[in-house]
Amino acid sequence: MADMKQTIAGLLQATIYRVFPDAQGIPEDLSGLLEVPPDKKMGDYAFPCFRLSKPLRKAPPMIAQALAEAFDEPETARAEAVNGYLNFFLNRGNFAAETLSAILAAPERWGSSEEGKGRTVCMDYSSINIAKRFHIGHLSTTVIGNSLKRIYDFRGWRTVSINHLGDWGTQFGKMIAAYKHWGDKETVEKGGVDEMTKLYVRFNTEAQNDPALEEEGRSWFKKIEDGDPEALEIFHWFKDVTLKDAMRVYDILGVRFDSYAGESFYADKTAAVVEELQEKGLLQDSDGAKIVDLEAYGMPPCLILKSDGATLYHTRDLAAALYRKKTYGFDLSLYVVAYQQDLHFKQLFKVLELMGYDWAKDQMKHVSFGMVSYEGQALSTRKGVMIYLDELLTRAQEKALDIINEKSPNLENKEEVARQVGVGAVVYATLQNNRIKDIDFWWDRALNFDGETGPYVQYTYARCGSVLRKAPDLKDIAPDYAALDNDEAQQLLLLLSRFPAAVADAADKYEPSIVTRAVTEIAKAYNKFYYEHRVLDENDPAGTRARLDLTQATRAVIKTGLYLIGIEAPERM
Repeated sequence: MADMKQTIAGLLQATIYRVFPDAQGIPEDLSGLLEVPPDKKMGDYAFPCFRLSKPLRKAPPMIAQALAEAFDEPETARAEAVNGYLNFFLNRGNFAAETLSAILAAPERWGSSEEGKGRTVCMDYSSINIAKRFHIGHLSTTVIGNSLKRIYDFRGWRTVSINHLGDWGTQFGKMIAAYKHWGDKETVEKGGVDEMTKLYVRFNTEAQNDPALEEEGRSWFKKIEDGDPEALEIFHWFKDVTLKDAMRVYDILGVRFDSYAGESFYADKTAAVVEELQEKGLLQDSDGAKIVDLEAYGMPPCLILKSDGATLYHTRDLAAALYRKKTYGFDLSLYVVAYQQDLHFKQLFKVLELMGYDWAKDQMKHVSFGMVSYEGQALSTRKGVMIYLDELLTRAQEKALDIINEKSPNLENKEEVARQVGVGAVVYATLQNNRIKDIDFWWDRALNFDGETGPYVQYTYARCGSVLRKAPDLKDIAPDYAALDNDEAQQLLLLLSRFPAAVADAADKYEPSIVTRAVTEIAKAYNKFYYEHRVLDENDPAGTRARLDLTQATRAVIKTGLYLIGIEAPERM
């Protein structure tokens, strides 16, 4: 089934050319001009005919009247002319039948497509730092990236999810020096990242009184660069311990990566990048450092090598981009990184373009997002305002369990449902608004069962399941879709029919919140329908079957929508 908006647009275009055969300058796709009237009495869709006034050289009311008289599609909709608008009223019974038949033919795939078939997208997100705790500041990049991966998978793309680990720099030499002085394997294995952090803090404290330690740290990092076996063994062990710690959080969030190739992976690939920049005449000296001058493009210079010959983020990111293009042959490469790095990525993409890689212009995208604060407080390690992600998710589950114990004390597997609801609340709160907006996380908002929250949408899914479990077996009864001609059912059907467009829009704009809002509106519409109309009516089996079809379709689409934003759907709540 085509999107009803597209269907109406196609029929309207055919009518325009039938009424005005010599028309010139009519847009090829009119669907973007169709509006949803604020009042249902004005129709399900409306077309502003003033958009045709110039090409047709006629007044909008005259155009609307002529088109209304010629529009003859009773199986789909009827048209009325009102003050220069052409209002469309869907054939409600047919619309219900077509929409529900299309969804229930493959309920788990409604909204999917083959749009990305044969194409590859690389997604760089989460990108945690080795030997550091996974904190709430990593939440947005992790859940936005995870959602985009699921959305692109759903649309037929081959997706490559990359955790570009922060695992390069002098600090790792300092970590090894600290471990050699004061650490032991058993304590680090047991204490994990927290223990490594203690060692690093102690190193910096001790180095203030013993400057020789700084040189020792640099020496150990040089050994990592030179491939010293002992240095590499400890370095890789640090990474293993960090990833083991991080995997607990990723498992709770349902996040998986195809690659953990971080900065260290590209360390031996930067020399070729520097050489290529030199050969192409892009590299310039600047006080001993090597830069690419971007003044002509309104940007400061892109620093490639420090005066001591050390590489920088840009050097390694250039190597990573070229490696990913060669290895994966991507058609699109997304970097889900906070907006503070806008300049970094503009410089990166421009340098690639100047190197002659035209694909950088259209295929490289920085998917930026806003800052996260916690209950009105900006996060600051220095001020001690830092929320670690595993602690946040644990607290979310505990708070969800408290609410469930209060609202549904007899619910089975309460701990499992509390996990789904608590984690879902955190993810939903992160993906509720446009990604570029700053997020202020508050418990009472996130875990509200009544507002526009994750638990509210999950509860609606569970409610649909409860209705279906209570329903009699009516599979041999033909549904009477005339029972769905009320405003509440029709609004729900419209939202269900538009869900594929919402998924497509989310992919095109790299904006998971579009799916979040779509599934929330569906949940709200179902609840309104549920309260206004009796779903199960023993005196009306055919109407009941139609309402159950609507419930089943709603349940399937809510589950899909929740999955696409990285949230599980509890069967009972």
